[in-house]
Amino acid sequence: MRALSRSLLGLLQRCERALDAVIQPVVFAGMAALIGVITLQVVSRVLFTAVGWTEEVARFLLVWITFLGATLAFQRGRHIAVTFVVDALPLRLQQLARIAAVLVALGFTVALIVIGHRYMQVQSFQKSASLRISMTWIYAVIPLSGALMSWYALVDLLELIVKGPAGSDPGSGTAEEPPA
Repeated sequence: MRALSRSLLGLLQRCERALDAVIQPVVFAGMAALIGVITLQVVSRVLFTAVGWTEEVARFLLVWITFLGATLAFQRGRHIAVTFVVDALPLRLQQLARIAAVLVALGFTVALIVIGHRYMQVQSFQKSASLRISMTWIYAVIPLSGALMSWYALVDLLELIVKGPAGSDPGSGTAEEPPA
């Protein structure tokens, strides 16, 4: 049973790395596009007539980059955490505290999915001013990132349960930087 759960955990961690391999280049491309759009905006304002859509595209790119970047940070365990109290506990209590923390994070990410979906529905009638695209597409990143973070939290939870008290920190099995 233990071997089966470890092999299942390994499969889930490989899926997590595959998601990371997709999200990371998307965030990088979004950052490059944001730099390009803002540069175009500045140059066009100084030398020519301002290009109207650049401010809107920059804003939308920033929203997507923020949420997808937060997802990557969550997956790698890079969000702010104060661990000195948990680190001082015995191993079994450390595991229980980490499980509780992952469950709280999971609750937050599920709430992010629900609230993000509702917000998408509320804004579905609205079109962006310059590009005339539905704001649903802009806000779709909120429940998407919530779902991805929920997946990562579930994998972390399973890792804590399978590895036991001597196991690693949540996300540490997947927190390493992907190979360059």
